[in-house]
Amino acid sequence: MTLVTLYSRSNCHLCDVAMETLTNLQGELKFEIEKLLIDGDAELETKYGEQVPVILINGKQHDFFRVDPERFRKAINSL
Repeated sequence: MTLVTLYSRSNCHLCDVAMETLTNLQGELKFEIEKLLIDGDAELETKYGEQVPVILINGKQHDFFRVDPERFRKAINSL
């Protein structure tokens, strides 16, 4: 199963929108969502800091700031 990881922060509006988009796409495409908060994790805050939300597909960075549904579909369908 394809794993989509969403790196997020608490109280992040863009993160909420990205999660909503991913959830909507999940009904159409087959993948699992893993949401990880970077709050308080120095390593993740250094790595992703101001880029959240950051979306990974099977561990590889796909996008950040927002989910483009068409680009996401193409990425999932190419696996």
